[in-house]
Amino acid sequence: MSSSSSKIAVIKSSEVFPLHNISSMILSKVVEYCKKHVELSKYEAEVHLKSFDAEFVKVDETTLFKLVLAANYLNIEGLLELTCQTVADMMNDYTCEEEEAA
Repeated sequence: MSSSSSKIAVIKSSEVFPLHNISSMILSKVVEYCKKHVELSKYEAEVHLKSFDAEFVKVDETTLFKLVLAANYLNIEGLLELTCQTVADMMNDYTCEEEEAA
């Protein structure tokens, strides 16, 4: 069983996950990401997921940071890597003056 499939199986069980710090909007985005990454075959994933991921992280900074926290809390490695890389890329776009002002 693949890593993604095993995580989906856990979610389908009757086990309860406390999600006090994750809003319904953020949880909805996390579920959208997971569904897309599970439903595509390996070939389709290579072709389509890069564009899906690029669009997925086109959100405001607050939402992006909440997605980072949710991915970390829920241990969704691919989403955590994607969102952290997006934050890192954003930081590279700042000038020194902008960073000091922030």
